[in-house]
Amino acid sequence: MINGVAHGPMRVTTVCQLTMRHFKDGQELVLEPWRAKGFPLIKDLVVDRSSFDRIIASGGYISVPTGSAPDGNAVLISKTVADRSMDAAACIGCGACVAACPNASAALFTGAKIAHLGILPQGKPERDRRAVRMVAQMNEEGFGGCTNIGECTSACPKEVPLEVIAVMNRDYLGGSWRER
Repeated sequence: MINGVAHGPMRVTTVCQLTMRHFKDGQELVLEPWRAKGFPLIKDLVVDRSSFDRIIASGGYISVPTGSAPDGNAVLISKTVADRSMDAAACIGCGACVAACPNASAALFTGAKIAHLGILPQGKPERDRRAVRMVAQMNEEGFGGCTNIGECTSACPKEVPLEVIAVMNRDYLGGSWRER
């Protein structure tokens, strides 16, 4: 956090991309670590973001048959579907969404990972289980609930769309009902 803003004052920019010339001479900067139960403080400005790794490990995969690579044109995917998947896959797991959210929710991150795998045909077989497992892990990590305020998307340096949270919720509800 730079002066209370995740990744600082420049939109679509991470802290590691900022240089001092982006600030005025003599400007006071207040640097703080992300503050969320899911990101425990390690030291100074360093937080443990391994909770994101555990969320991905809980269901972030697709099953594919082994053997030779399938023909690249065997499964046709429309440009619209491919674009939606790529928009979700742009998430770099930086945690700015959690830092910006007043609830410290990881819904944008989790939704991005669920959406980018579940939108494509290759990810459909595990879609329900993936959503249920990843949302359960997100909750277990201690992140807050999403109330769709949208601060997460404004802080996201990759402009991951808020739509991915709706995809996550739909897949989670569908998966929860089918598991019963």
